This record gives sequence, structure tokens and C-alpha cells, in this order.
Amino acid sequence: MTAARHGAFVAMLLGAALFGLTLVPPFLAFSGGPSLGVGGIMVLVAALLAIVWRLSVTGRLDVAALLTVLAVCGFAGIVARHSGGHSASAYALLAVAPALALLTGARNIVIRAIVLAGITAMMIALAGTKMAPPPSLGTRFLDGLGVVLALAAVGGIVLMELRLRRYDRQLVKSGEARYTLLAENISDLVTRHGKRGQVVYASPASQALFGAEPSELLGQGLFDYVHIADRPAYLSALSSAEMDGLGSTVEFRLRRKGEGAPVFLWVEMRCRPLGEDEDRQTVAVMQDITDRKAYEHQLIDAKIEAEKANAAKSRFLATMSHELRTPLNAIIGFSELMLNEEMMKLSAERRHEYAGLIHDSGHHLLSMVNGILDMSKIESGSFELVPESFQIRDLIENCRNILLLKAQELGISLETAIAPDMPPIIADKRACRQIYLNLMSNALKFTKRGGHVTIGARQEKYGVALFVADDGVGVAREDVPRLGEAFFQSTAGKPSKDYERTYEGTGLGLSVVKGLAQLHGGRMEVDSLIGHGTTVTVQLPSDCESEASRRAFASGATIETLPVRPAVQDHFIEEELGKKRA
Repeated sequence: MTAARHGAFVAMLLGAALFGLTLVPPFLAFSGGPSLGVGGIMVLVAALLAIVWRLSVTGRLDVAALLTVLAVCGFAGIVARHSGGHSASAYALLAVAPALALLTGARNIVIRAIVLAGITAMMIALAGTKMAPPPSLGTRFLDGLGVVLALAAVGGIVLMELRLRRYDRQLVKSGEARYTLLAENISDLVTRHGKRGQVVYASPASQALFGAEPSELLGQGLFDYVHIADRPAYLSALSSAEMDGLGSTVEFRLRRKGEGAPVFLWVEMRCRPLGEDEDRQTVAVMQDITDRKAYEHQLIDAKIEAEKANAAKSRFLATMSHELRTPLNAIIGFSELMLNEEMMKLSAERRHEYAGLIHDSGHHLLSMVNGILDMSKIESGSFELVPESFQIRDLIENCRNILLLKAQELGISLETAIAPDMPPIIADKRACRQIYLNLMSNALKFTKRGGHVTIGARQEKYGVALFVADDGVGVAREDVPRLGEAFFQSTAGKPSKDYERTYEGTGLGLSVVKGLAQLHGGRMEVDSLIGHGTTVTVQLPSDCESEASRRAFASGATIETLPVRPAVQDHFIEEELGKKRA
């Protein structure tokens, strides 16, 4: 549009300059030779050509228009002087000046042109009585011709301005059509807002974005879909664009249209001002960023988990340094005593006692190292299962016999609960033995003298459940969800976070159990209550070699945990123990 106005203005000036040159011969004929009128025409033509050159160099249409108005006003003064001060063409030329300024499309330029033309007309009127007598008949004829030509010029300028305005409307219409086509076919929601933030236009993307028709968003409709906690941020972004004329970006939640509980999605809205101060509106583009927000939350959760894992490893290393030093100090200390038995004059009974302590410390150290190695193999995926068919009853009796002596020393009753018709299962027998031994060791460790520990198994629809239950100190409820994490040690029966552990161990026992269960395609569940004991259930598919068995287990199996009560009070266990005692 600016280029069109420049072209129209230059065309008018060049046309006026060419027409002025065509007027020189008639003026020379009527005047009989060079005159003031002919000189004025030549000066005006030169001025118009100079203005065209300046406009082509600088591109300043406003300056060119003012210079042209000054040139026309000056030429009108020359015409009035030549005609004796009573020239109608001089006043007609002054009407051309505002018309030329109209081509710029700038209100202030037109006002200045009117003021300059008015001042020039007043000067001509005041000076008219002091000018020469009226000119001859030929001069008056040229004066009338000048009025006609001035009127024709004004008419041509007005017609050209009307054409420019029609062209401007076409440009606006085609631009709106392009932008409407763009807004209606992009996935982002485009809205236009009035001075009070009300929606005056919404693109059809609202239907795909959150299920609302564009007509539902008009007025305050969109505001009703914004999450109530995010409405201040939404209004602030619109206000900033409207009042300050600054672009802004804000993230908020929009409610999806539908029945039932409200579901919200995250959107990012970018606002930009549109129009001048008094007619300013705001254009906003909203993009769905729900996935990005979910990813950000995942990153935050991952960072928290990494920090937890790092803290757990630090605790693990601190615990391990103590747990390793204790048996190593015992081994080194008692072995040094035995090396110096002549100096110490040790009796056979004392040597036997020291050898037993060294033996126990070595086994304790080996157990810790084996737990760490097993956990490392499980996490790295290098632990290989060797499935075989075996009777779970035989495995339970074997594990009970291994720890029976330790249970008797601790004054704890170690009992079994297994149905007599339990079918064989196909799994890694060595891994299942380790599952039982780790669970039994934990149960004995946290059960007081006179307590009960029950080891058993039961057949379920999609597999078999291995369980170890005790009526010991229990586990703090806030620690139950984390049991089975690598390097995590619970507060073992103390709900206080400030509890200082008094039990030996590295905290890897349940981690190994959980890892072995997952290698079989199974799962582990812990049920515990402070002061009432703990039940750990490991559920496995009946045939861990069969993909069909694994899929059926994964799709339908659920842990049937024992109640959060002393394990020996479970109905199934009581029934089995009742048969044995009878």
C-alpha cells in the first residue's frame, strides 16, 4: 500500500510537470514573449521534478508532500501577481494543495496542507488591492482555463485517492482471508481479544484442542474453561499485551469439555498486541504442551529418584564400611591371638572358641559379599536362571532345617505351612532357596524371643505364592513401599526417622528377593504393621519356562497378601498348624 501511494504521488507530480510544459507555448502566444507567468510555470516544473528525485532517493513521502504544497502555494502567488490579484485560478490552485496531500494517507500532512493553503489565500486577498490592474482578455481566458484545469486536477486526485482506498480494502480483505485460512487450518488455537479481554474470534482448532466449539469461546466463554488457579496469570498476560503493548507468554491449564471428572491439559499462550492504542486488540496463539509438561515432571521425578539413589548408596557405603570392618577386625584380631598362643598361653578351649568366632565372622563376611554380587548380577542382567521341576515342599523343609538351629538359639518357633497336594513347579531351585533363606533370615533377625516365624507356600489360579511370615517388630508404614529397593534399609520397627539401627545387615536381602522374583516373571509384596509382624509374599508363575504361563500370570495374577496381623493368625496357616499339632 505504501508503494502504491508513492507511485500515485510520483505519477501526479510528473503529470503536472508535463502538463505545465504544455502550457508554456499558449502563455508565450498570449503574452507576446517571456513573462512572469511563464517563469513561474518553469520554476514549478523544476520544483516538481526536484521533489520527485528527492522522494525516489529518500522515500520520505511526508516531506515530499509538504514541499509540493509549498511549491503549489508559491506558484499560486505568482499566478495571482501576474493576474493583478483577482485570479480565480490562483485560488483554484490552492485547492490542489490539500488534494495532493490526501495521496499520502496521513491526516497530519493534509491538515498542514490546508493551513498553508489558507495562509496563502489570505495573503493573496490582502495584497490584491495593491497589485496591478486586471489583465487583458487573453489573460482572463487563460485564468479561466487554469480554474478548469485545477478543478480537473483535484477531481483526478480524488478519484486516485478513492482507487487507493479501494485497493487498500482489497489488500486488507485478501490479508484477512489468508490469515483466516491459516488460523483455521493450523493445530494451534488462535483467538482475538477485545479491550476487556473478551474473545471476539476463535479458530476451529478449539474443537480438536479441548472439545469446545469456537462459538462457545466468544465473550467470556474461554475464561470459563481456564483452571481457576491459573486465571490470574491468563488475565495478566492479556492485560500486559493490551495496556503495555508488549508481547507475553504464559502457561496455564484448560479444562477438556466432557462429562465426568474434569480433565485438564496444559497450554502455552503467546499474546501480541494488534492495532493502535485507542483501537488495540490482542491476538493469542495457544499450543498444547501437555506432553512437554509430563516430560518435565518425569525429569523432576527422575532427578528426585537419582538423588534418593545417591543418598541410599551413600548410606549403603557407610553401612558396608561398618559391616565389613566388624567381621574383618574379629578375624584379624582372633587370628593374631592364635598366632601368639605360646605368649598368650591359650588353652584348647579358648583356641576352639576363637576359631569358632573366626569361622562365624568369615561366613558373615561371605554372606555379605555374596549378596552384593547377586544384586550386581541381577541388576546387570547376567544372573542366569536354570529352570527345573521340583517339589516346593521339599525345598521348604530343606530351608527350615538350615536355619532351625539358629531359630532355636534365638528362642523362635520356626514352622511350615504348605498344603499336602501342592504340585511341583518349574523354576530355578537355587534362586527359590535363596528367596526363602533371605526372607527367613530377615524374619529371624526382627522377631523377638518367643515369637513365631512361618515359612510356606500355596497354590493360586495363575501360579504359586511363596511366603514367610513373622510376628516380630514390623516395619514403619512409610518404609513399606520402599522395601526391595537397592541399598535401602528400613527403620525396622521404629516409626521415628531418627531411629538408629541396631540390627546387622546391608539391606540387600529383600532387593535380591525382588530381583529374583522379577527374573522369574513374578512379583513381591510386603505387608507389615509396627508391633504386629511382617508378611512377605513372592508370587511366581507355575512354569517360568513357558511364555504362555508367564503371559497368563502377568495378565491375571494378583498378590493375595495376608492381613496385617501376626502371620500365625492367618486362617490358612492356623489350619495347617492345627493339623500338625493335632
